[in-house]
Order: sequence, then structure tokens, then C-alpha cells
Amino acid sequence: MPAPTSSRRRVTRRVTRRAALRGLGAAGLLSALAGCGVPSAYVPEGRRAGTDRSARERSLAFANWPMYMDTDAEDEERRPTLEAFTERTGIEVRYTEEINDNDEFFGKVGPALINRQDTGHDLVVVSDWMAARFVRLGWAQAMDRTRQPNVAEHLDPQLRSPSFDAGRLHTVPWQSGITGIAYNRRALGREIRSVRDLWHPDLAGRVTLFSGLDESFALLMQGSGVDVTRWTEADFHRMCDQVEELVRRRHIRRFTGNDYTSDLGKGDVLACQAYSGDAVQLQADNPDIEFVVPEEGGELWAESLLIPNLARHKANAEALIDHYYAPEVAAELAAAVAYVCPVPAAREVLAASPDRERAELAENPLVFPDGTMRGRLAVARDVTAAERRTLAGRWNAVVGM
Repeated sequence: MPAPTSSRRRVTRRVTRRAALRGLGAAGLLSALAGCGVPSAYVPEGRRAGTDRSARERSLAFANWPMYMDTDAEDEERRPTLEAFTERTGIEVRYTEEINDNDEFFGKVGPALINRQDTGHDLVVVSDWMAARFVRLGWAQAMDRTRQPNVAEHLDPQLRSPSFDAGRLHTVPWQSGITGIAYNRRALGREIRSVRDLWHPDLAGRVTLFSGLDESFALLMQGSGVDVTRWTEADFHRMCDQVEELVRRRHIRRFTGNDYTSDLGKGDVLACQAYSGDAVQLQADNPDIEFVVPEEGGELWAESLLIPNLARHKANAEALIDHYYAPEVAAELAAAVAYVCPVPAAREVLAASPDRERAELAENPLVFPDGTMRGRLAVARDVTAAERRTLAGRWNAVVGM
């Protein structure tokens, strides 16, 4: 398991990657254009490809989030799995950690994409709710699965066909995670097993929820028995009604970004919405912290790779994606970042490791969910472009944004 210092660094990264939608901004504007059918925004499938220079230019540009890649223990500038790819294929990877916020990055590349121009990126990683916008706008190219046998064989079946990208034709999960509940078992003095347990009187003023619409809604709906794979606007408004009442009663302490980890660590809150990747690290620092997938269910989400329109090295990008779906490589990445691995076969690789900590990681259900946990996980239907303005307005009013 990574050291506690890695915990603090990864927590910092998460606050931006799963950050809330703070307003429509560039992303909301372009989503609204797509939802209204404005032809200048949407790019048809047949007009997304550029001239692929992969054969003569053995390189690609890969943009990712900070600290979302394995590094050498002695030299953090070295990235062993990327170096192994270059050694095997001869393809150099220009790797940058330039994605610090979904909306910010969308606004950065949006002008080029809307004007049918190359973004300078061959491969990027964004949260699935943002990947959904790329797909709906026609800004992500379909991948050639004949070049990706590892993806075809090893991609987690539960992540194979999200509502926004049926069959995962345009996106592939980089890493995955679970939204559930974290709580201090010792301080609370009881177990939490369901979302309903958060509303018990002994937690009044000691609970936090996520402020972001895309981060928060699924778990709260699941707590009311909603099938989040096909939720309706009526389900959403009923959930908001419930949360409004809890706010009125001051049961909810506040709505947070990733600073919930600090609140929980200091004891200011006893229970909160939380991400599984953070929980792995919080537990390393404090064994009293528990993470639970509620009886009613938890949300399984992903952050995904996609190839933007007019990328100059599409075949090279497809090869790199497939590299990370080889179980041995996926295991190396899982050991470094400790999120839910989208390659279940990597578990056997880690289990066979002579290193005790790596072998233990294979048994961690927050990295490799077991059958019981998987039975309670669902990939939520995304908020569509047509719904977003109304639903974001309602939710932002609830959280006081």
C-alpha cells in the first residue's frame, strides 16, 4: 500500500478530478449547444479522423491528471509502465500532467474541436460524466478494437457499456472507483450499513455530502431504492426534496469537495459521502475509518481514456491503451494508485506477488470488488445535456452554490 504521503497527494488530485460543476461555463455552453442540435458543435462520425501519422512518427501525446501514473521509487520522473511500452514498441510518449479540472480542460480544447482543429493531444483522461459530453458532441473518435485485443478480453464487464457510450466504442476506462460512505466506526460507536443510517439523530450536524451534482446524486437516489441506471427527473426532484429538508433541519453539516477527508480525519464529521480510492489511504492513516457500500447500492464510476478528433497518432494511442489492459501492466498501475482496477485479471498477478503488500492489495475489495460488493454496484445513467441546465440549477440551489 502506498505511503501516507502519497495519500495526501492523491487526495489533493481527487478534489479537482471529481470536482463539482460550478456553473455552465464553456462546458455547459457547448453542452447546451449540442443539446439544442446546433450543427457547429456536433461533429459526425465520418468527419472526426485526421491523417494518422503513426507509422512514420513513432510518438504520441498523452495528457493525464497529476499523480495518476506509476513512478519509480528512486526517481519520480521515471514512469516504468510507460518506459516498458516505449521499449517494446519504439513509440515515445510525450506524457503531461496538465488536466487539473474537467471543465477547465474542456474549455481549453473546446475551441479547437468546435473549429475542426487538432488539439495537440492524441490521448486524454477525463471523468466519465465529462467523457459523455465529448461523445455527445462527436468530439471523440471510435477506436479500432482489432488493434486492442487486451481491451476486448480484459475490460471489466461491469464497465463495458455505459449509457453515454454503448459498447465503449469511443472511451476506455483508465481507472475506476466507488462512491459510498466513509465513517469513523470508533467515534460513532455503531455500524453504518445504509444511506438511511446517515439520517439517524446521532449524526445531526456531523454528516457531509458532495457538492457536485455528478458526484452526489446517484448514491442519494440509491438510498431511496431508485434504479440509477434509468433514473427519471421525478426521482431527482424527490431526492432534492429530501436533502432540502435535511439542510433545513441542519442535519447536514456542509457540502464538500474532497476536503471531506480533512473533516473526517479531524473528527469534525463522523460520516460522509466518500470515494473508495481515498478510503484506502484514509484507512492506512486511521484504522478506525470504515468505508461501506450501502445495502441499497453504491455508484461505480470511471475516468476514461479517449482520442480527440483529428489526433495525429491515433493508432499509437490505441496501442498504448491496449498496453495498459495487459494484466501485468494493469497490476503495476493498480499497485501504484489503489483505485478500482478496470482489469479484473490483474488481481491474479498481484496475488502471486512475493511482496506481501502487493499480495494483500489483491484481496482489497476497494481495488478488486468481490462478487458480493459488485452485486451492490451500479453505473448510473448520466445527466443528459438537455437535463443539465434544469437539474444543475435545482441542485446548486439546494447546496447553496
